[in-house]
Amino acid sequence: MNISWTLITRDGSLHFCSYVVVYFSILFFRYQAGHVTDEMLSLPQKPFILIGLLEALAAAAGMSAGAILSGASIPILSQTYLVWQLVLSAIFLKRRYRLNEITGCFLVTVGVVITVASGTGAGASLQSTGILWPLLMIISFFLQAADTVLKEIIFIDAAKNLKGGSVDLFVVNSYGSAYQAIFMCLLLPFLSKLWGIPFHLLPTYIRDGAACFLNMGSLSAGCEGAPLLPLLFVLVNMGFNISLLHLLKISSAVASCLASTFSVPLSIYAFTLPLPYIGVASTLPPGFVAGAAVLIAGLLMHGLPQPENCGESQE
Repeated sequence: MNISWTLITRDGSLHFCSYVVVYFSILFFRYQAGHVTDEMLSLPQKPFILIGLLEALAAAAGMSAGAILSGASIPILSQTYLVWQLVLSAIFLKRRYRLNEITGCFLVTVGVVITVASGTGAGASLQSTGILWPLLMIISFFLQAADTVLKEIIFIDAAKNLKGGSVDLFVVNSYGSAYQAIFMCLLLPFLSKLWGIPFHLLPTYIRDGAACFLNMGSLSAGCEGAPLLPLLFVLVNMGFNISLLHLLKISSAVASCLASTFSVPLSIYAFTLPLPYIGVASTLPPGFVAGAAVLIAGLLMHGLPQPENCGESQE
């Protein structure tokens, strides 16, 4: 892929700035329609600043480690995200989980590991990269988990204190993304070094990236499918993020994480289909069916209703 194109599509400052524009545009229309109130917009900014900082640091750490780690090892390491969710929810939300919920989360993690690791060299890849980069990726998922738990705290506090009973999710999305973009801009010198780009040449690469995004000019290698594919990526990714945030709002950070985890086997299966631009379709790994079955069993286990004589679930 063209390196200039990555400056537009990867989790860099321009990527987040485009999200900020879209989120604030939606926020504006929702404000005009009366779904967003002045009280929501006047919420304290410190939690949103912290959200932006956590997301920016998570992106920087994830990109640093992702540049070294293999694609097969990252989904395995990402399962620590669920562990962090459980730990942080128990600490900051005082949430206590039932045995079936913990067992379900464990089975989901095992299912993803089986699905991804079968037929790949993920284990050998992790050993060859040493401890630093996997640890940095795990830290990235810790920061992401802290971010989602903080968002859940914001929703819970807003439900108690706001007259409307809740805060619109686009308030959280817009403010958080705005501060994230600011922090990502501050991290640009570090990120440019990570990409192997001299900082003084960064504007040139950004200009070339914009040309690649629009599929204009002399750049062609690595820009196939633009601008349709990148626009589809942005739209789908935004819809995915909004859906997860809505799920977090109406349920919990752990439930949102479990739903996100289910996308791993779906993504693996999607790459076996004869889709355009992906070249030769992949074959399903040997452990795909077994891993998917364990994952679904974990989701069902986690969602088992609590017996009436045990009181109300805290999740």
